[in-house]
Amino acid sequence: MSSKFKGKSADRPDITRAALDPEQSTVHSKMDLVSKSLFAPFINKKKDSSRILTDLAPVIMTPRMMNAAATVSSRSRGSLGASAPGGSRLDFATLGRAPMRLTLGTRRITSRDLQIVEATDELLDAEIPEAEGVASNVSLLRGFNATVPSSEKNRTRRKQMRNVETPRIGLKKLGMSARGMMMEDEESGSIASEEDVVVVSRLDERGKRKGKRRGRESLSAAKSLGKDELRRQTQEILLDKENLHVRRSLINSEIAEINNKIKTLDSIRERLEQDLLKLHEDELELDDELGGVQERMEFEEAAFRQSDNSKTAPAPHVAPSRRRRGPVFLPSEHDELPPGVAFMTLESHLTPIAALDFSEPYGTLVSASQEDAQPRLWDLMTGSEIGRLRGHRGAVKCIQVEANLCLTGAEDGSVRLWDLRLVDEDDWYRDGLADVAEEDEGTAYDGELVEKPNGIQSSEPSEAGTADQTGPCIRLFEGHSKAVTALYFEDECLVTGASDKTLRQWDLATGQCVMTMDILWAISHPQPTIPGNGLPNHLFPSAAASAGHFAVPTPPSADGSWDMYEDFVGGVQFWGYGLVSGSGDGAVRMWDMRTGQAHRTLMGHTGPVTCLQFDEMHIASGSLDKSIRIWDVRTGGTFETLKYDHAVTALQFDTRKVIAATGENSVKIYNRTSMQHSSLSTNGHTQPVERLRYMDRYLVSGGRDAAVKIWTL
Repeated sequence: MSSKFKGKSADRPDITRAALDPEQSTVHSKMDLVSKSLFAPFINKKKDSSRILTDLAPVIMTPRMMNAAATVSSRSRGSLGASAPGGSRLDFATLGRAPMRLTLGTRRITSRDLQIVEATDELLDAEIPEAEGVASNVSLLRGFNATVPSSEKNRTRRKQMRNVETPRIGLKKLGMSARGMMMEDEESGSIASEEDVVVVSRLDERGKRKGKRRGRESLSAAKSLGKDELRRQTQEILLDKENLHVRRSLINSEIAEINNKIKTLDSIRERLEQDLLKLHEDELELDDELGGVQERMEFEEAAFRQSDNSKTAPAPHVAPSRRRRGPVFLPSEHDELPPGVAFMTLESHLTPIAALDFSEPYGTLVSASQEDAQPRLWDLMTGSEIGRLRGHRGAVKCIQVEANLCLTGAEDGSVRLWDLRLVDEDDWYRDGLADVAEEDEGTAYDGELVEKPNGIQSSEPSEAGTADQTGPCIRLFEGHSKAVTALYFEDECLVTGASDKTLRQWDLATGQCVMTMDILWAISHPQPTIPGNGLPNHLFPSAAASAGHFAVPTPPSADGSWDMYEDFVGGVQFWGYGLVSGSGDGAVRMWDMRTGQAHRTLMGHTGPVTCLQFDEMHIASGSLDKSIRIWDVRTGGTFETLKYDHAVTALQFDTRKVIAATGENSVKIYNRTSMQHSSLSTNGHTQPVERLRYMDRYLVSGGRDAAVKIWTL
């Protein structure tokens, strides 16, 4: 109570002072008048403009803007002084970066506002692009006037002008009862007013109405609008139609903008998906690199143990290049080469390339061509020819190179093992005596084959298992009766496939034939096929059912050329005790090398299988039916199928890509992660590619133009 009285008593001196000093009160009234006149533009009453802003506030104040406003308003004004160390005077740059408050308003000015003010001249000089479409006919103010709620007031006014004062007929009650709803008045049993009651005139005893019947006048006749009002309504209707057109244009613009945003979001999504696929590719590349590092670690540990134990210890195991994982050693200059370009061409062959393989990038390459019994040896570092491998009496059909060893299979039914380190030391072919020696050798022994006790056949009575005592050929394997068209060796095991429709397993250390697997027997005793691959086992009865000559015309290549395909076994490869072969009947068979029996047949190709590759989980096979099939070893089903326009003659794959020769001048590459096809053609072959081989980012291809191309990937 005391404080209350104190407050009143404190106000009394001011009141009395104002009453006693009329001049001072006059001064105060003048100051109030001046302040009101100055701040009149900033004082808005609750009129249409403020109501419009109120309606637009939920649209303008998005969550992002509200958060930004809250962040700015939460900053204290004293932070400006605290930002300057030691109480030093603030400079203009600091003042521009910090929000400050004007004296006449409550809005804060930030550095963004200062930047706009500083760039006013530039903004005025800049050309404003003309609007396109419906937006060119609609100004900002016109669109605003057409969309604000007050644009409906003309229509509301016209409706009110058409309302006619009539006696109360209770339409509300009729509408409620028609909807099956009860009014509160009916529930209470009371009538609110007599106006809600529909009065029905009574009939007299004769069924006639009392009084004289008069016709009801029209509602429109009871009211007259006048010409001015009608002209005004006409103008309002035209204006409303324009507003509808403006709204329609704005809605169409918003729809177009949404469509553009959807397209932009789709492009962003595609780009993000590509980035995701790229991450997956990088992960697979890291897995391969990790596998290569682990293999290298095992090799170096084995070499270290060998150096510590004795010189007679076995050489450390090296994984074959076809199964080697991870990156390989490349010269530093290789990174300077543009990808996808053939930067080197080896030209020495005269006929289409039939087989090729190399030891490592920029290492040693061995290539053979059709109708040529002497494969050529190349130095990939310099691109020069080192020498030739002489010994076969028929064209070489298949080659495998591992380190300094090379195995070749030819049409004469023989397989030769070469030591490539001895080629440049071999001088007997350089002085032109090689051909003479071969002729004398053929005359002396008349081409007869002598059976050796260990199962190796030789063309001369020399030491068992030794072909040439003075040349690079260190072993000769003979046992097939027709051309050897496929081979694969690893460690001390060699598997060959020939046109005599048999597969043979050899021991490289002893030169003996360990096992013979008959494909004709496997065809006549078919294994259960995988469900869903319901193709017949005998796709080529004339070739598979008899031991006669196998020959199938190849589909035309891109240049229209074709040939007769006579290689019944298109490819072989083994992994542990599992052997996979592709044959002329279009089947991919899986064999058990311990028993020599085919335990699974993968049917799907409709043409002879020309090439294949096998790893732990997948088998990739190419065929003359213009397709590549990737099989799942665990289920035996087709994991992926790639279709091409021409026959597939060579392929190689890893976890990230499939590279194939498909009867065209370019090398085809399929990205297994993004499922996209690409090709290599820059400075490439002039005729279809026939053979290829790659390691990491290094690719070698041979074509029908008798050229060998070296590519970067």
